[in-house]
Amino acid sequence: MQLKQRINAFIALGTYLKRIAFENDYEEAKRIFQIAEAENGWFTQDNIRFALKSWSEALSEENIQQWISNYQMEETNPKIVAIIMAGNVPLVGFHDFLSVLITGNKVLAKLSSNDKTLLPFFSNYLISVEPDFKNYIEFTEGRLKDFDAVIATGSNNTARYFEYYFGKYPHIIRKNRNSVAVLTGNETEEELTALADDIFRYFGLGCRNVSKIYIPENYDFEAFFKAMYSWKEIIHNHKYINNYDYNKAVYLMDSFPLLDNEFLLLKEDNGFSSPISVVFYEKFSSFQKLKKVLEVQSENIQCVVSNANLPNEVPFGMAQTPDLWDYADGVDTVDFLLKLP
Repeated sequence: MQLKQRINAFIALGTYLKRIAFENDYEEAKRIFQIAEAENGWFTQDNIRFALKSWSEALSEENIQQWISNYQMEETNPKIVAIIMAGNVPLVGFHDFLSVLITGNKVLAKLSSNDKTLLPFFSNYLISVEPDFKNYIEFTEGRLKDFDAVIATGSNNTARYFEYYFGKYPHIIRKNRNSVAVLTGNETEEELTALADDIFRYFGLGCRNVSKIYIPENYDFEAFFKAMYSWKEIIHNHKYINNYDYNKAVYLMDSFPLLDNEFLLLKEDNGFSSPISVVFYEKFSSFQKLKKVLEVQSENIQCVVSNANLPNEVPFGMAQTPDLWDYADGVDTVDFLLKLP
């Protein structure tokens, strides 16, 4: 299968994703979305459609061409790449899936039990557009075998097991990461409202969700909390409110000081991985010191949301819509795949 065939198939998939993300007359797609939500209560219809919209925009011809123009792609014998996918947000493993196929390699995917419906459905559409993909895509629930390389995503704990089992293969193994925002106090209302999207989208479960904010000394939270109210309806999700009530009770029993707007808790903490419904905050005294902190903690940070002219910062509201060339953990997946022996 030629590169042009693969590109055209993914462009067609992007067009299809756009249609079903915005329209309700695709009965089979609606059925799949309902199954996905039944299997994982965090996969609301709104979040599934947001994921589809984001991928439909990423899979434009212009974006794909710009992405692959950075590489020299030669047609070689395809390698079988095992992908162990996470299941924290809808289609979280799609970029790895796309990268393996666009480079002419074969996917052997082990899906998370939390997200096992969406990707096979869209793979079938991809095969309907380009039947040659049928020999390039395999999903398995059993033990992975007969592969040439591994891309695995999990927690810091599972990463140790991945290293043990797959260390002898060429591999990319991803661990826990979280995203942070740096506020100056000069943000506009629009910017803070966009930050609310970065915090609450997918209920905060993604590695690109802002789970911590850095604020200057004597920061006034009034504008921040006002902007957060754009997501006040999130408290009506039963899974979210259960987490909010639990975390609030635990913190209050331990006498931790909290800022609370009745659906979001702010806790001063130097950690990064805040629980659902909680955002950590930490004060900084100077940007120079903060830059050093961010550099030292780079292994824990997926992206930095800010307008403070920090290195590689992401604009407010854009954390959940990365470009194709924005690689998780800063590891160039396509370069890795093109260099497989």
